[in-house]
Amino acid sequence: MAASELYTKSARVWIPDAEEVWKSAELSKDYKNGDVSLQLMLEDGTNLEHKLDPKTKNLPYLRNPDILVGENDLTALSYLHEPAVLHNLKVRFVDSKLIYTYCGIVLVAINPYETLPIYGTDIINAYSGQNMGDMDPHIFAVAEEAYKQMARDERNQSIIVSGESGAGKTVSAKYAMRYFATVSGSASEANVEEKVLASNPIMEAIGNAKTTRNDNSSRFGKYIEIGFDNRYRIIGANMRTYLLEKSRVVFQADEERNYHIFYQLCASAHLPEFKNLKLSSANDFVYTRQGRSPVIDGVDDTKELCTTRHAFTLLGINETYQMGLFQVLAAILHLGNVEIKDRDSDSSVIPPNNRHLTAFCDLVGVSYQDMTQWLCHRKLKTATETYVKTLPRLQATNARDALSKHIYAKLFNWIVEHVNKALITNVKQHSFIGVLDIYGFETFEINSFEQFCINYANEKLQQQFNMHVFKLEQEEYMKEQIPWTLIDFYDNQPCINLIEAKMGILDLLDEECKMPKGSDDSWAQKLYNTHLKTCSLFEKPRMSNRAFIIQHFADKVEYQCDGFLEKNKDTVNEEQINVLKASKFDLLVELFQDEEKATSPTGQVPGTGGRTRLSVKPDKSRDKSSKEHKKTVGCQFRNSLQMLMETLNATTPHYVRCIKPNDFKLAFTFDPKRAVQQLRACGVLETIRISAAGFPSRWTYQEFFSRYRVLMKQKDVLPDKKLTCRNVLEKLVQDQDKYQFGKTKIFFRAGQVAYLEKLRADKLRAACIRIQKTIRCWLARKKYLRKRSAAITIQRFTRGYQARCLAKFMRRTQAATIIQKYRRMYVEKKRYRQKQAAALVMQTILRAYMARQKYQALLREHKAVIIQRHIRGWLARCWYKRCLVSIVYLQCCIRRMRARRELKKLKIEARSVEHFKKLNKGMENKIMQLQRKIDEQTKDNRLINEKLSGMETSFTAESERLRGELNRLKGVEEEAKSKTNQVTSLLEELERLKKELSTTQQEKKTIEDWAQTYRNEMEKMVSELKDQNGTLKKDKDDLNRMIQEQSQEMTEKMTRAIAQETQQLETDLNEERSRYQNLLTEHLRLEEKYDDLKEEMASSNISKPGHRRTDSTHSSNESEYTYNSEYAELEEGSRAAEDVTRGIDTSLTLKLQKRLTELEQEKQSLRNELENKEEQFQRARARDDAEFKKARGAELEYESLKRQELESENKKLKHDLAEMRQSLLGDKATGAGAPGSPAYKVLLEQLNASCEELDVRKEEVLILRSQLVSQKEAMAHKETMTEPSIYAQDVSKLKDADELKSACIGLKDTNRLLEQQLQSQRRSYDSEVESLRGELQNVKEENNRQQQLLAQNLQLPPEARIEASLQHEITRLTNENLELLADDPTASREARVIILRRMVDLMEQLEKQDRTIRKLKKQLKVYSKRIGEMGAGQTEGQTSPGQMVDEPIHPVNIPRREKDFQGMLEYKREDEPKLVKNLILELKPRGVAVNLIPGLPSYILFMCLRHADYVNDDQKVRTLLTSTINSIKKILKKRGDDFETVSFWLANTCRFLHCLKQYSGDEAFMKHNTPRQNEHCLSNFDLAEYRQVISDLAIQIYQQLIKCMENILQPMIVSGMLEHETIQGVSGVKPTGLRKRTSSIADEGTYTLDSILRQLSAFHSTMCQHGTDQELIKQVVKQQFYIIGAVTLNNLLLRKDMCSWSKGMQIRYNVSQLEEWLRDKSLMTCGAKETLEPLIQAAQLLQVKKKTDEDAEAICSMCQALTTAQIVKVLNLYTPVNEFEERVSVAFIRTIQTRLRDRCASPQLLMDTKMIYPVTFPFNPSSLALETIQIPSSLNLGFLTRV
Repeated sequence: MAASELYTKSARVWIPDAEEVWKSAELSKDYKNGDVSLQLMLEDGTNLEHKLDPKTKNLPYLRNPDILVGENDLTALSYLHEPAVLHNLKVRFVDSKLIYTYCGIVLVAINPYETLPIYGTDIINAYSGQNMGDMDPHIFAVAEEAYKQMARDERNQSIIVSGESGAGKTVSAKYAMRYFATVSGSASEANVEEKVLASNPIMEAIGNAKTTRNDNSSRFGKYIEIGFDNRYRIIGANMRTYLLEKSRVVFQADEERNYHIFYQLCASAHLPEFKNLKLSSANDFVYTRQGRSPVIDGVDDTKELCTTRHAFTLLGINETYQMGLFQVLAAILHLGNVEIKDRDSDSSVIPPNNRHLTAFCDLVGVSYQDMTQWLCHRKLKTATETYVKTLPRLQATNARDALSKHIYAKLFNWIVEHVNKALITNVKQHSFIGVLDIYGFETFEINSFEQFCINYANEKLQQQFNMHVFKLEQEEYMKEQIPWTLIDFYDNQPCINLIEAKMGILDLLDEECKMPKGSDDSWAQKLYNTHLKTCSLFEKPRMSNRAFIIQHFADKVEYQCDGFLEKNKDTVNEEQINVLKASKFDLLVELFQDEEKATSPTGQVPGTGGRTRLSVKPDKSRDKSSKEHKKTVGCQFRNSLQMLMETLNATTPHYVRCIKPNDFKLAFTFDPKRAVQQLRACGVLETIRISAAGFPSRWTYQEFFSRYRVLMKQKDVLPDKKLTCRNVLEKLVQDQDKYQFGKTKIFFRAGQVAYLEKLRADKLRAACIRIQKTIRCWLARKKYLRKRSAAITIQRFTRGYQARCLAKFMRRTQAATIIQKYRRMYVEKKRYRQKQAAALVMQTILRAYMARQKYQALLREHKAVIIQRHIRGWLARCWYKRCLVSIVYLQCCIRRMRARRELKKLKIEARSVEHFKKLNKGMENKIMQLQRKIDEQTKDNRLINEKLSGMETSFTAESERLRGELNRLKGVEEEAKSKTNQVTSLLEELERLKKELSTTQQEKKTIEDWAQTYRNEMEKMVSELKDQNGTLKKDKDDLNRMIQEQSQEMTEKMTRAIAQETQQLETDLNEERSRYQNLLTEHLRLEEKYDDLKEEMASSNISKPGHRRTDSTHSSNESEYTYNSEYAELEEGSRAAEDVTRGIDTSLTLKLQKRLTELEQEKQSLRNELENKEEQFQRARARDDAEFKKARGAELEYESLKRQELESENKKLKHDLAEMRQSLLGDKATGAGAPGSPAYKVLLEQLNASCEELDVRKEEVLILRSQLVSQKEAMAHKETMTEPSIYAQDVSKLKDADELKSACIGLKDTNRLLEQQLQSQRRSYDSEVESLRGELQNVKEENNRQQQLLAQNLQLPPEARIEASLQHEITRLTNENLELLADDPTASREARVIILRRMVDLMEQLEKQDRTIRKLKKQLKVYSKRIGEMGAGQTEGQTSPGQMVDEPIHPVNIPRREKDFQGMLEYKREDEPKLVKNLILELKPRGVAVNLIPGLPSYILFMCLRHADYVNDDQKVRTLLTSTINSIKKILKKRGDDFETVSFWLANTCRFLHCLKQYSGDEAFMKHNTPRQNEHCLSNFDLAEYRQVISDLAIQIYQQLIKCMENILQPMIVSGMLEHETIQGVSGVKPTGLRKRTSSIADEGTYTLDSILRQLSAFHSTMCQHGTDQELIKQVVKQQFYIIGAVTLNNLLLRKDMCSWSKGMQIRYNVSQLEEWLRDKSLMTCGAKETLEPLIQAAQLLQVKKKTDEDAEAICSMCQALTTAQIVKVLNLYTPVNEFEERVSVAFIRTIQTRLRDRCASPQLLMDTKMIYPVTFPFNPSSLALETIQIPSSLNLGFLTRV
């Protein structure tokens, strides 16, 4: 294949770039051999000419096809080179938010700097048991692969996690250990996995710190060996640490921190237990403030210390040791604050009473003077003498810091040692998995001893990595039996030799440290002299004599020699150590008990230290003489590194390379420069180079055939796929070296797959063009035919239109002629009628004028007569008034005169009497005389008065006569005067009348105008009233409609509220039921653990090793009722078991017992809570009803108010109309309108009509009010005694007196009605009580009589008893007959018939009994004869029945008649084990299900239980139920993985539970029973508690059934639902990498969708055969479909290769097949389809358009069952299979996230596959009669006796 074939126009290449490292470009011109440059166009449209290297002529790297971008495995890329790797990682990390990518055997992990929800337990369960290539890349996949290989290959494993600081090494290692702890479980009673995880926070606190690159950077390397037993469960762990960075204790750079533990202590200094540490803020201590960054954002150091202390406690480090550790750490901080000052140039001094030194001495328990002495002095020893020398301030400060570092290192070592002690157990370790968390390759501006050691370690690890990769490649080629040549790869052994070989850098460094005057400069010169000319990897910098350069595998690194010697020696002042050893603080003494004397060879003061390796186990060589020098740091590190490499070489390694995407800790931000540096340093690119050098692309023959079938012709396809692929490939690729044929795979060189993809794409493109051509031709012809048909149609319609226009014109012409004729006739007729009307008008006017003239004359005459009449009347009245006034005046004068005279007389008399009183005062006789005189005078006065009245009468008559005369004279005088002035007055009167006439005419006109105006106003007002009336009517209708709508809305609202409340209560009930069933599961697990312990105590044999993934032994399922008894029997059974128990820590047994008690209590509380929930549900329903009634009352009140408002408005309008009517009637006096006038009548009629309409409205309002009142009374009748205040409120709202009165009357009527009802009820109650008392008395008497008769009958012989009972029955029936005859003749006749029938029945029974007795007598005689014949020794007459019972007889077959069977089975108590064994333990479900009735064992057990209840044997009932429960649990434990067995006993347990309910005697369960079945109810025992126990057992069996089905379905789901192509040819196969996935082509042994459907049908048919309840089958099917949907969706979310359009079509088709299965089985209503809704929506999401905002809106509305995380995950994983599909843009995914931001959904990504819906067992009574059940002989139950 020539380069010109690939470097053609539009081909995309990679070119180097200074900013982006590599930039994409596209060829704008074909490349030809010999061209010196390429014409390129960048992605931004810029044209560029790329010059080729004239020496190498290397062309730029080709870019992979788009369908390969974003692959899970970098080795799947067609072109394997650096830019392709970098681009693939960037696309996955930035666009798809995927941080893990495979690169062959390496997992590349990029730090996202953001918390991701991909490490939960659900994700762990999803990866557990999966092959490494079957799921998307993940740290869990690597951990699972290591775990699986450990179990399968019986070989130890290692996971090597490397990367630079901040890349996420620690987190990756932590997640790997969490995976092991989750999937493996613990082998002992202590939770070792929790302890392993608890070591992380401790090691992070004392070994991690904040750096400029990472907030939680590990400053040491560690290798954790997690130990497993022979069942591959965690039993312990061991930790080895490497190269702790001790210098960080005393120095930190800017923006960095010391170790976390110091800041945690300072943040918690306020706690009471830390008061004695004398700590304060971290800014107050030198060792914690140098970095000027004491706080990490988002980290609470106080809470972190609580976590650390909890981890200490979990690992067994008690509070005393913890406080001791904190005391030592606080002492280090105080020691750093000790200020040392200059005394002179050669000595230093510590100021007296230094509070920090005092605090240090108090905390560590040493002498203040000794510490002051040896901080500023040192001891020098010679052969003969010892000298004490002062130290200058700088050396003293360095010695102080060295002491701090040494103390911290010892403390770190002590903690690691005790953590290891806590993680080690006594169980023998079978294998282990090591997790290496070690620093990556480092290069800085200034590199020192630490970087040298780190890079040395990475050189060793890289060498091991290269060898392992090469070995795997070699094994793969040998396995496939293809020829291979040695691949040239970089070997870094020369670099390693340079460092560790003899006379290497480390050897020279150790040698220089031994020299008395060794220095860094002399060591550098030795390096130059030794290696500069002999080793090409060693270089000397041009501008420095104190540095050297080493060419490492990743890059060149320049090291500065300053400090190498001091850091390598790592010594501390011996006298300071001795002071600490003499401490009174026990923990400090324990830290230094194995301390070597740290004297340097030269006796110099040590400087600042570096990282050092602290061995976990103390070095035994330290016990030697103190003169022996300790090993240098370099030597220790080399030895420990050698041990590590030996460990790794003895294990199977797995590699995780952590990449830091940027230096600013920005989330999902990718810096290509930093990424490329790390990829080169961590060996990923070397892996790519090794793979590319061989055959990186590998296809199976089936995959190659499926993918490139389009490149083959029909004649090329042969039955043998391998031969077909070989023939086609030889034609397509001419160069034989570009590929190799293996046994099962085809191997391709780099780029060959891209070439084949190009050929495939060209072939598909040509086929598409041909299809497009044909389609376009078809569309063009279809368009032409459509246009031709349209033209013909247009012509037809045009001609029709023209014809219609002509016909229309002719019709219009004829019509115009007719119109003209009639128009002319109309004009003439109109002219004639106008003339006629004018003549009539003129006549009318003339006649009207003449009539008016005549009317005026008549009117004037009439008015004149009226005037004359009034004048004459007025004159007569005037004369009468004058006469009357004169007479009155005369009378007054006369009366006045008489009164005066009378007054004068009275005065005289008064004066005389007074004088007499004065003179004769006090004399009674004189008074009496005077009294008599007064009486006499009174009589005289009376006579005088009578005379005076007579005189007055005569005077009056005379006065009247004189007055009449006077009047006559005056009349004459007046008449004379009138006659004199008559002419003048008449003339004046005539003028006045003329004026009044004109005034009257004007007023008449004015009144007529006003009347017209008033009429108009009234008409207007009437119309307005009509409008208002219509408006009111409309308002009334609107109100009625509104009331109905409100009522309906309120009803709907209440219905919805009740439905929601009901749904919520049902949800709570399901949650409680689920919690209860989970507790049962927990109880089952504890029982299993108890059985395991019991087996271990009973057996001394050790189980053979085998691979078990989890702690999942068989279930014991022992009943809680037998737990204590069995435990007691176990304790009393054997002493040997007790001896075994002592070795196992009996605390676990006590814990289990306590846990069982707690579970029982919690179960009881859950039952109570369930009952409370049901009561709350009832109360909530009652409360909703009350609220509904209250709301309805508020509605009615609102309606009442509206109606009152309408009524008041109607009253007001009526009042206005009445006033208008009165005003009209009052206008009659003015003459404005006579009552008979037409205007008045019209107006009055309108007013009356309005009044009638208002009355009608009034009646309607009253009707509505009456309805309202009736509704109120109906509601009030229900709440009369509870809410009396409502009536007062209603009455207070009635404002009108009539309404009050009517309301009061209605209330009285209601009260009267209630009283009548109460009285009638009381009377009926009294009558019922009396009748019941009478009946009770009669029953008592009858009972007494029956007892007497019974006593009498018992004394009679049997024959007489029957006759007496018959006689008694006849007598009783006769009495009843007489009573009925007296009460009702008709009833008596019916009773007679009944009595006769009963008598006949009794007689027949009597005859039957007689016949039976005779037969029995005959049989007895026959038996007696046979016994006599057999030689019994007695004659027939001498043998008694009692004697024959005791005699031994031989069994004989006696034909007899079977008596009535009562549905009970009797067995002896000693036969109970046999019953349980034959009916439960040894029963074969298959035979019972096929040949016998469903549920037969349950019926038999219940019939046995019935007999025990019948004989009232409580012990038998208890033992039978307990044995049944335990036996079912035993059979489930024995055959719990057999679906048929579990289904069989689930059906029988449910049927047994239904029988216990059906025959319990509770009315709720007896509704569907027959009378015969009701007779079979239990009579002596209430087994409600046992029903609950059996219900719990049924729940456990159901869960076991679900687990059994899940184990069967689990291997089928992913293969059948996702991988298998149900619709062949829809989905294509993409190129895959080193980790091959399962092929979607159905091979032999793979599962398909038909396999799943067949298995589901088998499940369903088995359950139906076993007689499982239909409702229970529905719940099982729903759970099955949930498992299928959840597992399928979880795998879809974790597999990028499955997220494509074609796979969405496959899934939807598979789901439709499942729905069709549901329809066939009539299970569509069981809720199973709804459980598949998330999977259906995920498949739809794969198929819908994903471009515009409308598409985003459609997706958000469609995917309601998916969470936001799941939707985004599917969109990120969406991968085109072909080039014709488009990827989902990042902007579209952001739009989806924005729209779904407000959706309240769970952040969990995966569905919970372990979730089991709470099961219910609806009551299902059986119609089968117990007496009809036959027991087959195959069950071997002959010892049961039918009763």
